[in-house]
Amino acid sequence: MEIKDLQPKAVFEIFDKITRIPRPSKHEEKIRQFILDFAKEHGIASRTDSVGNVALSVPATPGHESAPTVILQGHMDMVCESNDKGFDFMTQPIPAYVDGEWIKTRGTTLGADNGIGVAASLAILTDKTFEHGPIEALFTMDEETGMTGAFGIGDGMLNGDMLLNLDSEDDAEIFVGCAGGVDTQAFFTYKRSFAPTDFLYFRIKVEGLKGGHSGGDIHLGRANANKVIARFLFDLTQEHEVVISEFDGGNLRNAIPRAAHAIIGVHTSKKETVRTALNLYIADLENEYSGLEPDLKVTMESVDTPEYTIDQATSIALVRALYAAPHGVISMSRDLENLVETSTNLASVKMQGDDTIVVTTSQRSSVESRKWDIARQVEAVFLLAGARVEHGDGYPGWQPNLKSPIMQIARDAYKELYGIEPAIKAIHAGLECGLFLTQQPHLDMVSFGPTLRDVHSPSERMHIPAVERFYGQLKRTLEKVAELKKA
Repeated sequence: MEIKDLQPKAVFEIFDKITRIPRPSKHEEKIRQFILDFAKEHGIASRTDSVGNVALSVPATPGHESAPTVILQGHMDMVCESNDKGFDFMTQPIPAYVDGEWIKTRGTTLGADNGIGVAASLAILTDKTFEHGPIEALFTMDEETGMTGAFGIGDGMLNGDMLLNLDSEDDAEIFVGCAGGVDTQAFFTYKRSFAPTDFLYFRIKVEGLKGGHSGGDIHLGRANANKVIARFLFDLTQEHEVVISEFDGGNLRNAIPRAAHAIIGVHTSKKETVRTALNLYIADLENEYSGLEPDLKVTMESVDTPEYTIDQATSIALVRALYAAPHGVISMSRDLENLVETSTNLASVKMQGDDTIVVTTSQRSSVESRKWDIARQVEAVFLLAGARVEHGDGYPGWQPNLKSPIMQIARDAYKELYGIEPAIKAIHAGLECGLFLTQQPHLDMVSFGPTLRDVHSPSERMHIPAVERFYGQLKRTLEKVAELKKA
């Protein structure tokens, strides 16, 4: 069966089209035009702002004009991760397909985060089978790499009394809070040294890790490719003279690194010693991550002598800092069971130009002071290593309101339809809701969505039956709001 033939048909027809539209973060031009063309085709009022956000509006069905205005909100961009280095997210459609009860892809991220939220919103705006009050649909840009759309949202784009964020990933769960976050970058400046000619050179590569969302999956304890290599290099440099020519790992601030590699050199007399050490290390990793990282693969292959290496002082400082830098869960919430309160992700290591190495980390917490505490701990590690450190502006969290009227309505809607009372939760991942509250403090908000798994990785998939329940909950929630009178 093809995606466009699934039920609810209107949702999946739109989602199928969205998978064919390039939409990397900061390159949302084509998906924005698709939304504007959709609005024009269906006679829906639209507006945009200077940063590229799009808002659509439909009036209430007759008799419900005085109901509260509900904003449906999702983001246009997607995380672009692929097992195929030749895949071009700027030009190629996502290779999505149906596999039983799941929609999957062949080696790339699916973009159901947040393509399904966009598709459901557009379907709702043209759905004539139910009654509703005034509806706004807001589609933001660049959520995944900085939330710049939500940060820069223009005047007149956020008009409503209640907001349904459609960017969550678990059926039968309603989210009423999220973590805030801040990125921290460390900059190492190095000098190029001529590579010793009496050394042998190897590429050490880590691949096959699950990776995943640095908020939603951080508690699972998956391996971080940058940490895996740094640990081995730290041990190696404690015993032997090692030179480093290259270190590259991870890609996105909000994804746990799945792959990394380093090109190193050791004296010719240490060749077998290094191979033996690596084999012992691999055995330790396989034991530590048994059942958790079944496709973990660490390899070492000989390479030609590079022209240059990183100067020895910077190499040692980099390795020690990467090994010492915290990664993973820092603390758990004392207010909501099983909720990660604070975490940090050692996201990427990249060499830029001829003299700079940039290490990017991402910190999250539902407690603002703890967010900055862990960010400064990361800063301290890299300052001790001699790096220059910068923090991003960050984004605020969303404090749970367990007395929220729209939470009660959305919960009742799901229970009426499916006989199950959905769980009320907060999420450790970042949502744009906290930023919306800075502009419209009165907004009453919840977030829900269908079941997605392994988002931000090439294993991303979406549960088809959950999409039908998600759309049913969305319609029923809007019907119930239509019965209210605006305060």
